[in-house]
Amino acid sequence: MFVEHLSLTDFRSYVRADVPMSPGVNTFVGSNGQGKTNLVEAVEYLSSLSSHRVNQDAPLIRLGADQAVVRARVRAGTGDDRSLLLELEINAHRANRGRINRAPLPRTRDLLGVLRTVVFSPNDLAIVRGDPADRRAFLDGLVITRWPRMAGVKADYERVLRQRNALLKSLAGRGASAGAEIGATLEIWDDQLATIGAELLSARLDTLTAVMPLASWAYREIAPVNDIAVADYRASIDLSDLWEPTRPDVDQGDATRPGVDRSALHERFLDALAERRRDELVRGVTLVGPHRDDIVLSIGEMPAKGYASHGESWSLALALRLASFQLLRADGIEPVLVLDDVFSELDSTRRDRLAASVIEADQVLVTAAVGTDVPRQLAGRRFHVGGGDVRPAPTIPDPDPAIPQPTASIPQPAQDDDSDD
Repeated sequence: MFVEHLSLTDFRSYVRADVPMSPGVNTFVGSNGQGKTNLVEAVEYLSSLSSHRVNQDAPLIRLGADQAVVRARVRAGTGDDRSLLLELEINAHRANRGRINRAPLPRTRDLLGVLRTVVFSPNDLAIVRGDPADRRAFLDGLVITRWPRMAGVKADYERVLRQRNALLKSLAGRGASAGAEIGATLEIWDDQLATIGAELLSARLDTLTAVMPLASWAYREIAPVNDIAVADYRASIDLSDLWEPTRPDVDQGDATRPGVDRSALHERFLDALAERRRDELVRGVTLVGPHRDDIVLSIGEMPAKGYASHGESWSLALALRLASFQLLRADGIEPVLVLDDVFSELDSTRRDRLAASVIEADQVLVTAAVGTDVPRQLAGRRFHVGGGDVRPAPTIPDPDPAIPQPTASIPQPAQDDDSDD
């Protein structure tokens, strides 16, 4: 799948922008602050209803405007003439609205899954070095891209969590003095939280199991050393005998391992809530659930956070994104790859290895302040961004075939016929 044409109205710095795009590599070059990232952010937002730059919609609307509009004509593939027109209104004072081929959608989140993107950005370093929330956000984003209905599950979990926290806060400090009626009310919320939380946790574990063998392979392709990348899911409930970390030298993805027993997760969830009930009543907050979990990333035998060098951390972050791309690709819908100001952060070896890993994607959108930061093997269509305009720039010729180019090959995960469950 690739974006054939992007149109923006009052999005970020653009009053209006119309950008024809091609399959393959499209590179947007311009000085910092000229709006090149705004272009790829619009594609990302249309795909995921989220941005790697902000957590709220307000900054996406041009100052003084009441709404921003993002439209994209997307093609099913380079050899497929089928296309869709995707539209999203981002409104300042009412709910956002989505359309496909001009037809209004019942819910904006019905756009999810139509256009898939995988975004690489300097913020990805937080996946390795940041807080648990950064790693949860990465994993949840991949879960929702794989199974768009999980956006509703996650929203339901957050709603129940807020309501349960409000009840706990009203009872804070009462401990054992909370009456039987309050206890019965909490049990109702416990069951809802456990039911939805088990579904979210199951999806996280299945996705982590599938992506980590790919990430370990990608890490060895990108990094100058031959270490393996490993992830362990640290849950607030007991996962013993229900799930174990993948072994990248053995596991080949989620099709080779059974899924996690959701009913067993539900029971463990309820047990953990009962065990922490007294603490929760004292503190007035929910202490059990996916919102408290972390993913511990390691390189070789050492945890990446606190021990990995800057280069190793970058290589691991890139490997996780590359693995996400390969996992989504295996579902049959090719994601659009977005490389937002990534190459300026990398040394020449990692630049070339990353470029070799993404060159075969249906479409790659690259932003760079300096054109020479982009490896020459990513020759393709170029645009100059500046002064509110997006103009075609001279195309860099393809690399000389007589000059050996770096190559990288990441294995495809096995197909999973149950991926829509």
